[in-house]
Amino acid sequence: MSRSTLRTSDLPGGKNAGATAASAAKAKGPKSNAAPADPAVHKGSGEIRIIGGQWKRTRLAVARHPGLRPTPDRVRETLFNWLGQDLTGWCCLDAFAGTGALGLEAASRGAAAVQLVENDAALVAQLNTQQQRLKATTVRVTRGDGLLVLQQAGPGSLDLILLDPPFGSDIFGKALQAAARAVAADGHIYLEAPRAWADEELADWGLVVHRHLKAGAVHAHLLRRLVAA
Repeated sequence: MSRSTLRTSDLPGGKNAGATAASAAKAKGPKSNAAPADPAVHKGSGEIRIIGGQWKRTRLAVARHPGLRPTPDRVRETLFNWLGQDLTGWCCLDAFAGTGALGLEAASRGAAAVQLVENDAALVAQLNTQQQRLKATTVRVTRGDGLLVLQQAGPGSLDLILLDPPFGSDIFGKALQAAARAVAADGHIYLEAPRAWADEELADWGLVVHRHLKAGAVHAHLLRRLVAA
């Protein structure tokens, strides 16, 4: 597998893209499948925006919460470009869901089963509200320990594992070890971390960096199973 590094200036949404999007917004586009506007979203409130799929452009209110760090729009867009956009039939686990932005993006793109795991009661209530509003029948919200759920997943049972633990935590290694066991042979692990992880660190778990980008303080990695030469 090759490893590539992208600069944030290479990502969609740069200066020229912003001007193009502004012009395109003035033209009448095709009918959207996005959910109705969330009345809870207002100026000054926190929110996430679903980037693609059946709920594209849907905005969802999110609570102001200490340590809550939604994955930036441009990083999510790049991740799902890496994955190929169409996730039809995939089984996914968002182990440290937070706002649910990553898992909901997967469901929007056709994933057959998406489990959002979150330990904080207020965030779990918020995730349930999002799931109900979107009528996301393929999404299941679980209150619990994301690491434990990951460790209990069947070997090779998941097509996509989304890992975005609290940056100040020390569970990255344990989460990667459990994910390496649970991911399918041709599956993907997304890792969001405060630093870059090297192939040498991942080798003991049979993983390799397939894609990487740095966006501000965030290092986004797409990992795959290491294929023997």
